[in-house]
Amino acid sequence: MKTFILCGGFGTRLDYEGTLIAKPMVRIGRSPILMHIINNYFDQGFNDFVFCLGHKSNTIIDYFLKENKKNIKIIIKEKKYIKFEFRNKKIKFIGNLVYTGLNSGTGGRIKIAYNKLNLQEDIMMTYGDGLSNVSIKRLIKFHYKNKSYVTMTAVRPKQRYGVLKLDKDKVKYFDNSNKVSDVLINAGFFVIHKEAIKRIKNTKTYWEKEPLSYFLSKKKLYAFKHNGFWKSLDTLKDKNDFNTLLKNKKKLPWKI
Repeated sequence: MKTFILCGGFGTRLDYEGTLIAKPMVRIGRSPILMHIINNYFDQGFNDFVFCLGHKSNTIIDYFLKENKKNIKIIIKEKKYIKFEFRNKKIKFIGNLVYTGLNSGTGGRIKIAYNKLNLQEDIMMTYGDGLSNVSIKRLIKFHYKNKSYVTMTAVRPKQRYGVLKLDKDKVKYFDNSNKVSDVLINAGFFVIHKEAIKRIKNTKTYWEKEPLSYFLSKKKLYAFKHNGFWKSLDTLKDKNDFNTLLKNKKKLPWKI
């Protein structure tokens, strides 16, 4: 099963770095966060990836084809599509670099890449800025057991900011302990039925809006609850947090 990774966002909250490189190219240690995501899937037995490119797509292409030239074998090279094999001592996978437009919606990116590869199969999809120790095999098993059309991974994130309760304008309660939230959020790590791709109407469609709302109404949208590690890279603080985890942990918390 192919894994689609959305790599086309603008990374506006990363300040200056977001204007220079695609967000998946932000380094966690020596490697871009994209490679950490790839390694997580590879470690669990999945090695066929589709990278949906947009903003600063050249930085992702250059990372594979120039920075890792000795590890790359190009299979297909077209103007908006490159297929390659990546191989080193630790990992081997197939990569498909598909340019999906600068201003496409997240759903539009999936549809463009899916059609470019002439697929008629179920896929996995995740975002190019999140790491988790979610079990992909358990996620897939859950998806098919429930006969789901779309399964998303749901997590309870830690509260990013201190929580306030006010009485008129006076602070009545303050908690800055960064407790785990009591709400669930979409963490990515999707399994998507091939029929669900048809609900993406055009390149401007956002996957999180009309398609997911449709399958919610049809009771075909399921959530796989994950209680382990999950974190997204949205800001420079998140980048620093990831790098702190990398330095301080013998075992990376996003590893199975």
